[in-house]
Amino acid sequence: MKKLQIPWLKKRVVSLKVPITLCLVLFGIIPMFLCTQTILSSVKQTQIDERMVEVQNQCQILSSKIARTGYLSGEDKGSLNSEIETIADVYNGRIVVVNQDFRIVQDTFHIAENRMHIAETVIRAFQGETVSRYNRDKHYFAQAVPIYSLSQDKNIEGVLVMTASTEAMMRLTDAVGDRLVLFQVILVLVLILAAVLAAAMMVRPFKEFQARLHHVEQGALNTDISSEAYRETRDISSSVAQTITKLQEVDQSRQEFVSNVSHELKTPITSIRVLADSLMGMGEVPVELYREFMEDISNEIDRESKIIDDLLSLVKMDKSEAELNITQVNLNVLVEQILKRLRPIANRRKVELIFESIREVTADVDEMKLSLAITNLVENAIKYNMEEGWVRVTLDADHKFFYLKVQDSGIGIPEDVQDRIFERFYRVDKARSRETGGSGLGLAITRNVVLMHKGAIKLSSKEGEGSTFTLRIPLNYIA
Repeated sequence: MKKLQIPWLKKRVVSLKVPITLCLVLFGIIPMFLCTQTILSSVKQTQIDERMVEVQNQCQILSSKIARTGYLSGEDKGSLNSEIETIADVYNGRIVVVNQDFRIVQDTFHIAENRMHIAETVIRAFQGETVSRYNRDKHYFAQAVPIYSLSQDKNIEGVLVMTASTEAMMRLTDAVGDRLVLFQVILVLVLILAAVLAAAMMVRPFKEFQARLHHVEQGALNTDISSEAYRETRDISSSVAQTITKLQEVDQSRQEFVSNVSHELKTPITSIRVLADSLMGMGEVPVELYREFMEDISNEIDRESKIIDDLLSLVKMDKSEAELNITQVNLNVLVEQILKRLRPIANRRKVELIFESIREVTADVDEMKLSLAITNLVENAIKYNMEEGWVRVTLDADHKFFYLKVQDSGIGIPEDVQDRIFERFYRVDKARSRETGGSGLGLAITRNVVLMHKGAIKLSSKEGEGSTFTLRIPLNYIA
């Protein structure tokens, strides 16, 4: 069943500027708001605490005056009442004086005089405590201060209760907070603009790097894409430069391969055409000469056929879906069969073939492909050998790998070209290669076969002293 694709549910690719801008804005806005709220709360609490301390001091002074003037016993209330009224008005509050009978003797609001006032704060004040309470919801606080007598026993004659409002302070603080909000909005807009500009500057090296890559995409492979703005851009540009270099090498190798294929396929055809034209241009051709020309034509056809077969083998191995037909093979028997097939060629060149089997070896391999790889190595060892030389094939194994070594007493390979001998159509001695009928693809095929078996191939050679090819392939093939 085909899944329903909803456009807005598809994964959207956003610019790097977006997360950078968001991070800069968030890391700027959140601390700013937190600091602002903390400062406002601190200012509010500080103002309340200062006002409560100030009111408490005034209450202490009033309580002392009440005790000295005999206010609670009914003496000279006039001047003190005026002072109490003034202090209550200054703090926008209410002052109540309570005697020992819990009866109100003075109320600046003049609504509760002579009434009983029994409250927790009053009772605690009569017990000798100075009580302070703040109501955050209604924005007021109450102070209850005991009034001590002037006698030596310091009896409590009454309680002074003062209630003061903090609404004016709260309104002032809120007004400051409102202005701070406006200031914060302006700062947020400035911060967003600065974050966008900063993100653009931070992303600019990546944009420049992208533009250079675009030039490379259009075919300018020699464009300098190095970027040293950041460590990340430096590492990315270095990796991409290495990739482009490899692509250039691959492209050059492809061009060389096409050129070599064209040349290799054209050479035998040219030879056949020259031989055929020569035969047709002669009047009466002797049988011996005719036979000689036909043998040459047949050899060129065989050479053409071998090049095509080798090319087809390489193409099949290069395919990603190329598979191995893995079976358990006795390698001792396989090597003996290969040497038996190649012995006539060795005899013609007077080269001795030697097989040294250290132990019986059985492995999981593709018999056909591995046989082709070993044949190429041994055949090259025979063809590029000295007259009356030797080729030694050694087979050994351990608990994990088997090792096949092909040594010869031949001409050897110069050290400066040993890294290239596994390239397609590469020949150390082109004249001798054509003389021996080589296509230049044998070692490339051999390496591909070894790699397909998860193995490795190594060359050790010295010019004039022979060569040694060593294969190491796992005994058990793991896909």
